[in-house]
Amino acid sequence: MSTPLTLTGTERPDGTPVLTAAGEIDMSNTGAFADALAATPGRVVVDLTAVGYLDSAALTVLFDHAGRIEIVAAPLLIPVLTISGLGDVATVHESATGAPAPAE
Repeated sequence: MSTPLTLTGTERPDGTPVLTAAGEIDMSNTGAFADALAATPGRVVVDLTAVGYLDSAALTVLFDHAGRIEIVAAPLLIPVLTISGLGDVATVHESATGAPAPAE
């Protein structure tokens, strides 16, 4: 059984693609998460502000795309992203409000 995860693709006003995830990202649904990232060409903002949990399988997907992603995450996920080292290879921003990534 797959853990509930909603993935939505949008664009910022400047045309930058945004992939918004809501729910939990774990080994049961990382295939869909990886497919959505792979289907988004070039630089992409990954909005994780509505994600309450991610496991090592989710981190692996993020690491696979680290060179082209900018992550916006709720404060709850920042320690996981920092300890994993993802912040050293990808841009990671904390969303102070837990709201979706702001349009620039």
